[in-house]
Amino acid sequence: MLQLSELKNDQIEIIHDLVYSKQNEKELLADLYIPKNTRLPVPVIIWLHGGGWRFGDRQLGPDFSTYFASRGFAMVSIEYRLSEEAVFPAPVHDVKTAVRWVKMIAETYGLDSNRIGLWGSSAGGHLAALAATSGSDEFIGENPEYPDISSEVHAIAIGYGPVDFLKMDEQNEKNGIIEEDPESAQIPTDKKATDPDSFESLFLGEPIFSCPDRVKAANPITYIMPGMSLPPFLIMHGLSDTAVPAKQSEMLYKAIAAEGNDASFYLIKGLGHGFLNRSNIDDDGPKIANCHFSKDGVETSNEERAHFIFWTIEQFFVRTLN
Repeated sequence: MLQLSELKNDQIEIIHDLVYSKQNEKELLADLYIPKNTRLPVPVIIWLHGGGWRFGDRQLGPDFSTYFASRGFAMVSIEYRLSEEAVFPAPVHDVKTAVRWVKMIAETYGLDSNRIGLWGSSAGGHLAALAATSGSDEFIGENPEYPDISSEVHAIAIGYGPVDFLKMDEQNEKNGIIEEDPESAQIPTDKKATDPDSFESLFLGEPIFSCPDRVKAANPITYIMPGMSLPPFLIMHGLSDTAVPAKQSEMLYKAIAAEGNDASFYLIKGLGHGFLNRSNIDDDGPKIANCHFSKDGVETSNEERAHFIFWTIEQFFVRTLN
């Protein structure tokens, strides 16, 4: 069983600007945070930043030394192609390439290629879900890098990721909270998903109402087949999110759970969008959440309780990456 102990920042090796992929002369980079003086090989969590597939970089997120390199996980924060330079499905290709790359470098850096999790927020949460539900045979690109390595992972944690773009406007929470974080500050408050210049439309390369087949192809639920076995999922969403409706995460949770998979779903009161970018989110105490847990096709628990955001995510990865 994975044993975690608190490490100080000087016990974490940080390697910046590792090249994990080359796309049309562009190098895609990753930062690697490795806990030192711990038992090798270490489990790995790959972080996928938010930003509407339009902005953001591998620095957009919580403090990776604290969450969770100091707890014994190797953290990998990657950049992926944004919609200004390459539309869907290019970013999904990048995520799967990054997983294969981590497995390729695992022995060099003391990483465990059999214990890899994806952790994403907002657009990054969408990409994490899509990379997981689509399996290793979809979204590999014409000339995949490291083609002999599987892109399968072993656990997925998602914060407030969109799922079905065409349902977002009708589900929108109009009286929510605008969080004070670098991502939320750049999200327009007057946009609809169906607008031709919405993040969703720019991501797909055309207005979403004009390309229902592309919307379906970008929906992680599309790939969940009857009886399909998936890695464990942890899904979190603020009930006051004005950017991505909480119903989107509920749809994903129900689709995963319906096929008998291990799924945990937290609907958190008093939180809007972008809260995973705030490393101090737990400083003012635990948050109240409606918590749903499902396994083997049965919801084993449905209760309201207080919990700390990052502690809950850590415990999920401790359980699933043993």
